[in-house]
Amino acid sequence: MPDTPAAPAARPAPTASAAALSAEDGKLVVLARGARGRVGAVEGAAVRDQDGRTYAAASVALPSLTLTALQLAVASAVAAGAIRLEAAVVVTEASTLDGAGHAAVRDLAVDAPIHVAAPDGTVLGTVTQ
Repeated sequence: MPDTPAAPAARPAPTASAAALSAEDGKLVVLARGARGRVGAVEGAAVRDQDGRTYAAASVALPSLTLTALQLAVASAVAAGAIRLEAAVVVTEASTLDGAGHAAVRDLAVDAPIHVAAPDGTVLGTVTQ
């Protein structure tokens, strides 16, 4: 599979705490952690669409297919008919947001916050651009 150019990794701006998240965004953190934990994946992600529906996913690493959790969550939303995203969360051990996941969210929303959280659910920061 040829490499697809993606946006460079984005460093999230620090967030005061998980309490700074809305209740709806807090639910995305829970969903993303659950998706990651169920299969022991490197990352978990969740997104909320324009109708308030949520989609959660874990990263996929197969010999013929590699997707970040955020790419798969966005793909699931699009496959279900979403045309816009309100917010996204990725739970990861990395300190930056991967470029491919970032680009996938931006395809549907130029201004949706992307919260980056540690595996324990602590929000590390938010990418808004």
